[in-house]
Amino acid sequence: MSHSFAIGETDFLLDGRPFRVISGALHYFRVHPDLWADRIHKARLMGLNTIETYVPWNEHSPRPGVFETGGGLDLGRFLDLIAAEGLHAIVRPGPFICAEWDNGGLPAWIFEDAGVGIRRNEPRYMAAVSDYLAALLPIVACRQVDRGGPVILVQVENEYGAYADDKDYLRALVELNRAAGITVPLTTIDQPTDQMLEDGGLPELHRTASFGSRSGERLATLRRHQPTGPLMCGEFWDGWFDHWGAHHHTTAVAAAAAELDELLASGASVNLYMFHGGTNFAFTNGANDKGVYQATTTSYDYDAPLTEAGEPGPKFWAFREVIARYAPVPDELPAASAPAPVFEMDLDRFVSLSDALPALGAWTSYDHLPTLDELGHYRGFALYRTTLEHGGVLSVDEVRDRAQFFLDGDPVGVLSRDQHDRALVVPRGGVLDVLVEDQGRVNYGERIGERKGLIGGAVLDGAPLERWSVLPLALSVLPDRLFEGDAAVTGSVAGPAFVCGGFEVEEPVDLFLSTAGWGKGVAFVNGFNLGRYWSRGPQSTLYVPAPLVRAGLNEVVLFELQGLSTPTARFVSAHELGHLEF
Repeated sequence: MSHSFAIGETDFLLDGRPFRVISGALHYFRVHPDLWADRIHKARLMGLNTIETYVPWNEHSPRPGVFETGGGLDLGRFLDLIAAEGLHAIVRPGPFICAEWDNGGLPAWIFEDAGVGIRRNEPRYMAAVSDYLAALLPIVACRQVDRGGPVILVQVENEYGAYADDKDYLRALVELNRAAGITVPLTTIDQPTDQMLEDGGLPELHRTASFGSRSGERLATLRRHQPTGPLMCGEFWDGWFDHWGAHHHTTAVAAAAAELDELLASGASVNLYMFHGGTNFAFTNGANDKGVYQATTTSYDYDAPLTEAGEPGPKFWAFREVIARYAPVPDELPAASAPAPVFEMDLDRFVSLSDALPALGAWTSYDHLPTLDELGHYRGFALYRTTLEHGGVLSVDEVRDRAQFFLDGDPVGVLSRDQHDRALVVPRGGVLDVLVEDQGRVNYGERIGERKGLIGGAVLDGAPLERWSVLPLALSVLPDRLFEGDAAVTGSVAGPAFVCGGFEVEEPVDLFLSTAGWGKGVAFVNGFNLGRYWSRGPQSTLYVPAPLVRAGLNEVVLFELQGLSTPTARFVSAHELGHLEF
């Protein structure tokens, strides 16, 4: 059945009657698709009437001319599940989304033309955006509320006032949305300062604001720029994200609930950011760089009401109690989950990186030092190789983001972006291998779109090193034939290497893979890339969703960069997100 949804003088209007949006963010691309229905159902049980999601352009379009919608990228199915639960939906397609997501959702390939005008009304950028929205928006348009679907709002851009003030760009995005059949109200979101709200909006777009406290003050600022219509906190920050090497962020439950109560008492609509954070699987995490590079962790738990593993946390119950004061809340409660099984397994097979290279890619030769972007390799790892005639001081203009150096297979040192390292001493001549890791592209600010790898040039005692071979490592999923020629583990394992072992369970179940005692690397279960781990914390477990686990035999593989003194894997009963090691 179709409905109308509009912006009235003081309220959102659903079929002409006042409607308060009580929404929560749930990113389909951070949750295993077999678990979407469970997470959506629990949103309704907390009292939400709407689900909001970003759309990551770079995930749907890893290459120009491609738009993928299968599996975990099936936005249409996600929206249909929202409708089946009786909820509404807000879609935020960007094109820029931030979201602590790799490159803020912008495809790295769009930056190959150095002259392209990112996030402004520049012809080359807008041509790519037009292609993206032409592929995406039909999925959304046919699921709008006036066509019997769940979608009630679509957001244009994202916190644009923090970046620029190109009104022609915003108008062009409005035209592209309307031309693609988007008929529901279009919104913007900005932090509640006069400058950002002015620069990031248009009169024809309904402004919303992002904040997590001082609701009365922030809504008053918003009202100055949105003089009519409903007030809405488009992102109510109920938690925060983590960086490697920093503390695990939490917010006090009682304080967050009190802030939500104040917001709802004012009559405003709200979208909780996040309701359920999910996981930055594989190499999808973003990063910040405001003078110091900080990569976001694999876990995007966000200290949200629903934990990364989909369990109601303390905020779930506190927020449910607050929402019940202002809107109907179902009597049904989420079913309790069984504790995760605890056990240990041996990692009993390994293959060194050098022996695994034939399964990981092919070498290409260059007469200069190429970036990963020049190779069309936009995530993960690559191996650089050159031959040195002698030892000396080797320096690189810039490392993005971490580089391990090996001379004839022996470790020489590490250069790390977050330490601003650029030089090390090489003791002698020989074959130099450099394992470079892109730890996540910056998702906010002026460094969006920067190239990755070894940047600029490399010199040895001042003389340029110009002849290089590079092999991008194909690790988004685990390659076939990786363990051909493997060996049995008989003690400690030197990195970088792939280490493997098996475990058995009677039925699929959520697991928590402890990374305690490991160094740095990437973990896979049954070929699926769970994401990165790092002993510096704060995260010290990886969430393994039940749909990745098989009844019977399962396989764990680590790509361990530093080495394992005790080659075992432990599964623990609960997520551990607060551990730090220095």
